[in-house]
Amino acid sequence: MAEEEPQKDWYVVHTYSGYENRVKQNLEQRRESMGMTDFIFQVIVPENEKIKTGPNGELKKVVENDFPGYVLVEMVMTDQSWYVVRNTPGVTGFLGSHGQGSKPNPVTKDEIDRIMHRMGLIERKVDDLNVKVGETVSIIGGAMNGMEGKITAIDREKQEVQVLVDMFGRETETEVPFNDIDKIY
Repeated sequence: MAEEEPQKDWYVVHTYSGYENRVKQNLEQRRESMGMTDFIFQVIVPENEKIKTGPNGELKKVVENDFPGYVLVEMVMTDQSWYVVRNTPGVTGFLGSHGQGSKPNPVTKDEIDRIMHRMGLIERKVDDLNVKVGETVSIIGGAMNGMEGKITAIDREKQEVQVLVDMFGRETETEVPFNDIDKIY
C-alpha cells in the first residue's frame, strides 16, 4: 500500500500582543534549526494596508495587524511540529485547542483564502456573491481596500457591485469586483 502524504493545514497561533512579527521570525528560525521544513511551511502575520485620514485631513497608508495577538502557520500537525510551535518564545498556545494536550482544529480553506486575498497573496474566485442591494460590505482589495460601503447595484454578468463609500466627507460611488468585497456579518 502506498503511504498517504501528510495533511498540511493552517492553524492560528496565539502570541503576546505586539510580538507577532518576532514570533514569525522565531518560528522560521526554529523550523530551519530543528529540521522541521517538511512539517512547518509558511508563517504569516495577517496585516493589511489601510488609508487613514491624518489630523490635517491628509491621507496616509498605514499597515495594521488584522488580528493582533495571532499568527497563521501552515503545517502538518504531528506531535513534534506541535511541540516546536507551542514552545516557540512568544507563543501562548493554539486557537482551537481545548487544553490538556489536545491538538487544535485547523482553519477552514474559505477563511484562509479570505485572509490571503485581503493581504494580496492570492486571487480569490467568487462564482456568485450572496449580497443584496442596501447591504454594507467591506472592500478587501483594490484602491478602496479597508473601506466599507453600502451596495447600490449588482451586475452579476460583469461580477461587479456599485458601492457607496464615504470619501473626504462625501459619499462616492465606485465599482468593485466581487472578489474585492466581503460581506459584513
